[in-house]
Amino acid sequence: MSYTWRDVQARCWALGEDPGPIDGMNGPRTRDAVRRALRKRDGGTVFDLFHHSGLHRVHWHWTAGAYGAIALELRAYNAVVDKDGNVHDGKFRPEAQARYQVGKAASHTLNANTGAIGISCDAMAGARERPFEWGSAPLTQAQIDGMIDQTALWCVAYDIPATRYSTLSHSEVQKTLGIRQRWKWDINVLPGMDRPGDPIQIGDRLRAMLVERLQDYGVYEVAA
Repeated sequence: MSYTWRDVQARCWALGEDPGPIDGMNGPRTRDAVRRALRKRDGGTVFDLFHHSGLHRVHWHWTAGAYGAIALELRAYNAVVDKDGNVHDGKFRPEAQARYQVGKAASHTLNANTGAIGISCDAMAGARERPFEWGSAPLTQAQIDGMIDQTALWCVAYDIPATRYSTLSHSEVQKTLGIRQRWKWDINVLPGMDRPGDPIQIGDRLRAMLVERLQDYGVYEVAA
């Protein structure tokens, strides 16, 4: 298993330690954060910061397709949530993301697939950000609920905290992790909204839902 310094910095943030900006550089603040995080986890190396599976993030998406999961979508994501909230397994299991290779794991987020599980709501065909249109397959609340429920299960299974740095939408990846994406706006709007909002604020709403689910599983201490 290998981790980039960007991964390590994001993991430190997820564990409540400030490494400074996520810039992929092993600077003094990053090293100090790593030392503090290792003390908290009684670890000796960077690898001890992570779950043994190698998984450390969950990315939320929508497919931009019509209702009804198709083979292409199931190949692109580790799970797809239909309009009624049912979660369909993707072609590749989450564990495949730990050693990501094209064609052998889900390719859901540009240059950010390694160690990251991708789950997508099967929705938003024909949607437009500006001027906003929901399109022919609007995102449903049942999908959001199903996505959050499944994320909570992964968080418990793979020691993934509910934070901006470890559970985030596709549209947050560039701003939060510094990994450039291609004008992605999933998920910047939720059912009941009449226009997209700030991706971080929408992500915070989703994470608040996730914290509630984790509390149902007895996980009460969630990193900020």
